Amino acid sequence: MGLWTLLEGFLLLANALAILNEDRFLAPRGWGFSDFSGGRTKSFKGQLIGLIYATQYMRVPLIILNSICIIVKLVSG
Repeated sequence: MGLWTLLEGFLLLANALAILNEDRFLAPRGWGFSDFSGGRTKSFKGQLIGLIYATQYMRVPLIILNSICIIVKLVSG
């Protein structure tokens, strides 16, 4: 496994976290951002919810990184 494959894997994981919808998927399971405001953000579940919302906030850089990845794949084969 090379470095490029590892970076692609992290990009795919970030894409998977970015498309999760709070109303349809996260809130019914108790993973809404409003459930973890205050002092409970130090737990693992609170940190994971923060990561999900951070990746959703960074959608424009994800689009740019996906475009770069596609162009590199097209050029290199």
